[in-house]
Amino acid sequence: MSQAFSPGRHPLGTDLRNAVLADADDVARLLAELGYPCEIDEAAERINTILANDRQALVVARRNGAVCGLVALDFMYYLPLGTTTCRVTALVVTPTAQGLGIGRELLKEAERRARAGGAARIELTSGSQRTEAHAFYRACGYKDSSVRFVKPLGSA
Repeated sequence: MSQAFSPGRHPLGTDLRNAVLADADDVARLLAELGYPCEIDEAAERINTILANDRQALVVARRNGAVCGLVALDFMYYLPLGTTTCRVTALVVTPTAQGLGIGRELLKEAERRARAGGAARIELTSGSQRTEAHAFYRACGYKDSSVRFVKPLGSA
């Protein structure tokens, strides 16, 4: 499901491309921005896990040569609808790059890949405290649809 595409310049002067191991430092920094800090070696492991799974993708955005955002995707079979759903598992843009349309570019790329991967819909979850993000998602055409409940399972 991970869709190859030709990296290149997008209308806003942003380059979008699949993440590679060399992006581990940027991925770690962006995940920390999102509230999920990790070490560079942990970010490298996560990138490797995604690269090894054809039902996942990780796209980074670069502006002026610097990584400034990412979107992560997970394709899953959704039993209630009997079809594939694409879930955005992470979307983050650095504070200095917010408001430049990069988040919108990343979501458009996620939607493009979801369609190309045969998904009938795309979904994302967002912490209840992220009200600015919620307004952004609504402005991009996403609708409130459900409440998510989570229970940590502890160490496996």
